[in-house]
Amino acid sequence: MTRLMNSLSGAGHRRPGLTYREVGATRTPEALPERYHHLRHSAVVGHGRAAFETAGAAVTTWRMHRASGARVRADADRAAPGTRLEVALGAGPLRIGVPCEVIWTAYEEDRIGFAYGTLSGHPECGEESFIVTLDPDGTVRFTVTAFSRPAAWYTRLGGPLIPVLQHAYARLLGRTLARLVRT
Repeated sequence: MTRLMNSLSGAGHRRPGLTYREVGATRTPEALPERYHHLRHSAVVGHGRAAFETAGAAVTTWRMHRASGARVRADADRAAPGTRLEVALGAGPLRIGVPCEVIWTAYEEDRIGFAYGTLSGHPECGEESFIVTLDPDGTVRFTVTAFSRPAAWYTRLGGPLIPVLQHAYARLLGRTLARLVRT
């Protein structure tokens, strides 16, 4: 995974199906758009180049999401701009599937990951990135950055509980990725 590739499609321009205007904004986590709830979570998941490459592959091939208990249906095996996917959480009749589209990817020497944006039918409106970085000291860090706001009656009704659940899911993803790196 040392090949350098960086793509961003549609920065700042709303594309058909996406439910928000600030497309690509998670690429600059320190300047997330106003009028949204912001989520930033970071966790150390390993150490060294091998751990970095393992973590990056788990993130960009949906393995991390699946290992955390989510069901993922995607039209590609690996994250690439324009890839459509549905991530489903829950069980049985309480399973909620959320449609997303990959907005940008990072396949760099010390940074691997992607961001997806919400599509029509998603209970939230916004974007979320999942990035693995290799620090100069060899620390492998996983970071989730998101901005979102309710787009469905039940997420509006959930009010302050929704950000708490989003943060809990980000922590779960970090723990899951650390476990995948260790094995």
